[in-house]
Amino acid sequence: MRYLGICALLMAGAALGGCQSIMPPTVLGTIPDPKLSARDQEMMALAPALESQLPYQRYLVVNTTGEPPGTIVVDTPNKKLYFTLKDGKAIQYPVATGAEAYGWTGVARVGRMVEWPSWMPTNSIMERWPEFQVYRQHGPLAGAYDNPLSARALYVYEGDRDTLYRIHGTNEPDEIGHAVSSGCIRMRDLDVIDLYNRVHVGTKIVVK
Repeated sequence: MRYLGICALLMAGAALGGCQSIMPPTVLGTIPDPKLSARDQEMMALAPALESQLPYQRYLVVNTTGEPPGTIVVDTPNKKLYFTLKDGKAIQYPVATGAEAYGWTGVARVGRMVEWPSWMPTNSIMERWPEFQVYRQHGPLAGAYDNPLSARALYVYEGDRDTLYRIHGTNEPDEIGHAVSSGCIRMRDLDVIDLYNRVHVGTKIVVK
């Protein structure tokens, strides 16, 4: 069900204004696939082949974000996410961002990190799409390859408050590069695993 890509609708207090593109950076090279755990390999073997067939790659680029090393930067208009490195470099990943009505910009931090997370529709999602009311009876969807959050989730916090937004994998990799979600940032599973391995609780997140 394609609605399973829907994410939270609330990020009160984090909005800073309209989207602002980042200057296209110079590509310096590619980044190899991350090392996968036994569970990663098991889950991804069950996933549709599309994940491995998409032509997107992680690129090592010149850091044009203006942010210091160790920062996650989301370029909403260009559907790119950057993780800034030392020596004026960054890793560029393709992402799916929020649809126009649900886009958000702001500064936050990684407040929690989970591998193969469970997923529970928010109250606002269940109100907008009644078919999700069934989750009130059976509870969260267990972490797996067909879960909307897929391989990894970085929980976006503002101070100590969970904004209900996530940077996460996706069970719909064909939508990478588009504005489709209700605000969350979706990544290919291999990309979100690579990013997950590089960040920590407290990592700064900037969405432009």
